[in-house]
Amino acid sequence: QVQLEESGGTSVHAEGRLRLPCAIPDNSGSQFCLSWFRSDPAGDREWAAALETDGTARYASSVRGRFTISLDDSKNTLYLQMNSVKPEGNVKYFCAADGHDDGYSGAMYKYDGWGQGTQGTVSP
Repeated sequence: QVQLEESGGTSVHAEGRLRLPCAIPDNSGSQFCLSWFRSDPAGDREWAAALETDGTARYASSVRGRFTISLDDSKNTLYLQMNSVKPEGNVKYFCAADGHDDGYSGAMYKYDGWGQGTQGTVSP
């Protein structure tokens, strides 16, 4: 199973910025579609962004234009840069890896490995 680990969760004000790193195994970018998911205070988890093995980035409509997913191979780290964050309270962010090699997916069952999550809080 793929081991991933998020960090960087903190508190910010609405319209602020937050960048979350996720430590990933070597060469993950060429083997897995890497995604970020978000879990709201009610516990519902939704897909936010994906980075396919060819480098194509995909975004949910709710975050497109505000979030950027990127990969630094030299540091084995996946990032989620969040700008203009909304006052959603406590939101937990998870990185995940999908090794099925059939394009990106927002379906949780496709993902082979998950991190434990890191929490971000956005206040008004």
